[in-house]
Amino acid sequence: MKGLLKNLGLLLILAGVIALIASAITGNVNDNAVLGGSIATIAIGLVSYIVINKKIAD
Repeated sequence: MKGLLKNLGLLLILAGVIALIASAITGNVNDNAVLGGSIATIAIGLVSYIVINKKIAD
């Protein structure tokens, strides 16, 4: 459980990157909802990665 929780932030970042790559491949780069959602997912993943790993280290 601790291993999955530790990697939750990385999984969210990876999901955001995959969404960006998928939108680039399909040519759907002018849709602000897709781009904003993937950037939000990456930002939430980054923050959660920092917070969770800081809590686990303490």
